[in-house]
Amino acid sequence: MHASQIPQSSGGVHKLCHQPTANFEQYYSPYHVVNNNSSDTSSSGTQLSYQTQNEKFFTLDSLPDAGYVSYDSPPAVSVSSNWSPFSPQCSQSYISDQHHSSDNTYGSPLSGCSVMNDGNELKHVLREMANNLLGPGSDIDEDSSCSFNGEVSKPSKWNRVLEIAPSLDMKELLLACAEAISDVEVTARDAQMNVLGQKVSDADVTARDALINVLEQKVSVSGEPMQRLSAYMLEGLKARIYSSGSNIYKMLKCKEPTGSELISYMQVLYHICPYYRFAYTSANVVIEEAMRNESRIHIIDFQIAQGSQWVFLMQNLAHWPGGPPSVHITGVDDSQSAHARGGGLHLVGERLAKAAESCGVPFEFHAAAISGCEVQLENLQIRHGEALAVNFPYVLHHMPDESVTTANHRDRLLRLVKSLSPKIVTLVEQESNTNTSAFLPRFRETLDYYTAMFESIDAGRPGDDKQRINAEAHCVARDIVNIIACEGADRVERHEVFGKWSMRLTMAGFTPCPLSPSVGEAINGVLKEFSPNYRFAENKGALYLGWKNRALATSSAWR
Repeated sequence: MHASQIPQSSGGVHKLCHQPTANFEQYYSPYHVVNNNSSDTSSSGTQLSYQTQNEKFFTLDSLPDAGYVSYDSPPAVSVSSNWSPFSPQCSQSYISDQHHSSDNTYGSPLSGCSVMNDGNELKHVLREMANNLLGPGSDIDEDSSCSFNGEVSKPSKWNRVLEIAPSLDMKELLLACAEAISDVEVTARDAQMNVLGQKVSDADVTARDALINVLEQKVSVSGEPMQRLSAYMLEGLKARIYSSGSNIYKMLKCKEPTGSELISYMQVLYHICPYYRFAYTSANVVIEEAMRNESRIHIIDFQIAQGSQWVFLMQNLAHWPGGPPSVHITGVDDSQSAHARGGGLHLVGERLAKAAESCGVPFEFHAAAISGCEVQLENLQIRHGEALAVNFPYVLHHMPDESVTTANHRDRLLRLVKSLSPKIVTLVEQESNTNTSAFLPRFRETLDYYTAMFESIDAGRPGDDKQRINAEAHCVARDIVNIIACEGADRVERHEVFGKWSMRLTMAGFTPCPLSPSVGEAINGVLKEFSPNYRFAENKGALYLGWKNRALATSSAWR
């Protein structure tokens, strides 16, 4: 079934594709959104909550040394994402405002914070829900992935779920709907494998469709953060049911408005939340410090977008004592950025050349109009005598790893970069764990992560703001749909937590580069322009940016 045939809710994604938006004043902004092994089942992202001394988790410090050198990709070990960079054990932490607000307008009444604190709390939520459905004597398996499956038959289980469905909140409805979909998929898969007596249950299908109908009455792209997020997650669930996730993902990308309109959407996000500025501000400080005393600099940017990040860097380089160095930038392109620009990389080169001329910085631009997965040494124009910096801003998670293809472009690209002997490598990524998780834990992680993100976006613009609606629909919703609805090579949004990135980089031969106090000071300056609910902390070589109790992005440096 094509995407256009999917039942539409009143607040669905598809109705946003042609909404007009006012033109925004041009402002420098990167373009890509903020949007493992197959045995991985740990899904929740890093929480910025306090942690007790008795909690156990794997860290890079606790893993055996052999784990870093024996494999081309990370070993099958669970890197805990419940660790808190704001815990008392953290050596350095920062809060954007000493009078940090603890207000939580949209927080869960069950958790008392914007997101669930950990997997145990999620189990508690679903266990309480199961008790409501099945009675306090129901026998729920502790290791059943928080499902409703117990000794009660499926028809009885789903009948009771549907009885109280109208009174459930949207988070509970989404989780119940995702489990109903998972039940149908597991049974259908077993039937295809000729498992004796297995066939898709009518009760599961009926429950799934009924829960979707209830959700459609509650979601709204112009409502509260949870209503808006639920609208897009519902689209993802429907796309998954009809195996049209890839089509919707492509539609949201290709049926976007003109490039100038898409630029305005990115600018909205740039102004109302700090994720883009966190990425290029932290990277610029690190690169500038690493390149002190260098007369020739080569920067390879694997997500060049409009190149805006480097305008600010060149402005700083122009004030170096003794004069600025010569700057050579290689920009790797992608189709989304090209669409937003309304043209090829030559537009980026022309813009940067003008900026460099105005600053008096000797400049040269090299266009590598090729996907990061296809980059080879010959595409990068490496020259002897140039100090090399490599920038990965919210882009490495798009590289398929060993779970998708034997080519393992994620690790291949890291090894290629290491072979170039760069002076510094900067990595900024979403702090989320969706790479190889199965559907249900991936759905829960996505719900957890984007609950915090939508709350943070809401702090910058009210729910009914049309420009914010368009920005969410075109810059965030497509990522949510892709994570929920797509599998295999079609799923390109494959995030990993910092612990896993750290293992990948270490096994590729990199060593972490400590961040100077200047990086934290620069980010603190950025966050002063935003809600005091944004927080950041430095620990284990990475800088974490979070909203309330949830880490959403990390920035780190390597050499």
